[in-house]
Amino acid sequence: MSNGNVRKKKKGNPNLRLVKSGETPQRKRRRRRERTSEKLRFGKTKRIVIITAVLSGLLVLLGGVYFYIIHNYRVTTVHVDGNIHYTNEEIMEMVMEGRFGDNSLFLSLKYRDRGIEGVPFVETMDVDIEAKDTIRITVYEKALAGYVRYLGRYVYFDKDGIVVETSEEETAGIPQVTGLTFDHVILHDRLPVDKPELFDEILNITQQLAKYNLSADRIYFDSAYQVTLYFGEARVTLGENQDINEKIMKLQYILPDLMGKSGTLDMREYSEDTKTYSFEQD
Repeated sequence: MSNGNVRKKKKGNPNLRLVKSGETPQRKRRRRRERTSEKLRFGKTKRIVIITAVLSGLLVLLGGVYFYIIHNYRVTTVHVDGNIHYTNEEIMEMVMEGRFGDNSLFLSLKYRDRGIEGVPFVETMDVDIEAKDTIRITVYEKALAGYVRYLGRYVYFDKDGIVVETSEEETAGIPQVTGLTFDHVILHDRLPVDKPELFDEILNITQQLAKYNLSADRIYFDSAYQVTLYFGEARVTLGENQDINEKIMKLQYILPDLMGKSGTLDMREYSEDTKTYSFEQD
């Protein structure tokens, strides 16, 4: 057999792969990366569109709620009870301060389960929402029995003689008490008078006057602690601390005839049978 007629089979390279098309592996990998990137970009864009739509919807909803609350919970009627020292307008200004102070829903949240404290002459104030456009402010003022003048200020004290407030302004309806002697005043302490039991008498007098709708300008104690009430230019001497309630009860019928007059009505002597009292005109 001739060696020239025999062909040797060539061995293939094991590191080579047959590529049927003209696309290289590198291009295939690049195309897969591009398709993946496009899918990611599309998904991201879709999420952004959804989030934007949701946020826009929420903004529209919140805007509608805000508009509804502002226009439907606006306070147009305010009832104020229990105030003496402050006017209705002053109380309203204290309670309804701030940007949303005229909104009943805001006020209900602001004063929920709590009153307003820290206001001079006021123990607390409660705010009740009666309707969307109506609120009621109840003022609980500190119980004031009277006031004294000291160093140019009005010093107000309660039934126990405790100094409640000091002010440069006089409060209508609270009588001035004169004739008491003291050398200092401390806020939230008792007035240092020689006879502390006088405060019970002062409170009783103010309560009896209020009971019969009488308003004395001044309650005066002399050196023997006898009482004189001042109503304008008219003076009513009640004397010692006995039968005070009965005297003031009768005074309610006598006082109208004394208004505008200057003089002294002597009621120191009292009995159930007394029909008239002497009035000495100035």
